[in-house]
Amino acid sequence: MNRTTLGTRIRALAPGLGIALLAAIIAFGVHTLTPSVPALTWAVLLGIVAANVPVTARILSGTAKPGIGFAAKKFMRLGIVLLGLKLSIVDVLNLGWGTLLVIIGIVIITFAGTLLGGKLLRLPGDQPILMAAGFAICGASAIGAMSAATGAKSKDATAPIAMVTLCGTLAIAVLPLAGHLIGLTPVEFGFWVGAGVHDVGQVVATAQTAGASALAIAVLVKLTRVLMLAPMVTATTLVVRARARRNPATATIEERVLPPIVPLFVAGFLLMVALRSVGVVSPTLIDIAGHAQDWLLALALFSLGAGVRIGELRRGGARTALLALGSWILIAVLALAAVEILQPGS
Repeated sequence: MNRTTLGTRIRALAPGLGIALLAAIIAFGVHTLTPSVPALTWAVLLGIVAANVPVTARILSGTAKPGIGFAAKKFMRLGIVLLGLKLSIVDVLNLGWGTLLVIIGIVIITFAGTLLGGKLLRLPGDQPILMAAGFAICGASAIGAMSAATGAKSKDATAPIAMVTLCGTLAIAVLPLAGHLIGLTPVEFGFWVGAGVHDVGQVVATAQTAGASALAIAVLVKLTRVLMLAPMVTATTLVVRARARRNPATATIEERVLPPIVPLFVAGFLLMVALRSVGVVSPTLIDIAGHAQDWLLALALFSLGAGVRIGELRRGGARTALLALGSWILIAVLALAAVEILQPGS
């Protein structure tokens, strides 16, 4: 790319990236005033609001569109790569094989159940698999990763992002009350939250209400679920490739362009996990990368939220909401059953 082309590209991206950056700054600012709601949740909500206010909607679909699209794809992938630095295989293995198998089972059953439910409800396009990834693994970040890996249309991601954000936000208010009524200990509550809440930030916001011990186990269990992102994305791309090969005449244009078996950003995520696990990354660098990841995901999630049109949600709203509610209940019940089986902290 020559200098003239690069300059043109930067000028095209600048308005959208500037708006996304401003939204991220506002999201983190609001988060300081409302610590119970994660900044990334605010970023998605700001994007949804901006997409449905006529004045800002025109800007987002006009001069800002190239930069918004760039942030939604590229920054999401970079953020997921850096997310790998939060994971250490050593910490995960310390949970024990029995606990690991239970967590993996929760992810797989929730994914399969949500995918099947989406098919039965006849949700359009790739919405079922994106909804399954969001609720089973790690919220909007997983939706972005699965969308990027499978070549899903951006419009298919809008409803899943809105639903997983709404349910995760409701969990912050609902689960502490439910945990108290059920009589869970702090460690049991933390395990339940880590195994059943979608986004990492929402897990932190929910679990911290029960103290440090609840927060510690919640984050560890949640990050173990995040580790499932790589195999689930890889397995899905294998299915997409097999389907395109079996039916080349009926495959869509997106399916004919076969995705790599292991997408580059997933390989980067695994590399970061490996580097963290062998201890070659300093705590200072991990901290810096953590802040960078938060900002990248805030920019990306605002941009993804900016694709959500309330009018479009209404058209398939009842079915989408029903699937979201069913998936939320499914993973919450599975996670609570896991608490009863494993009895963490006892």
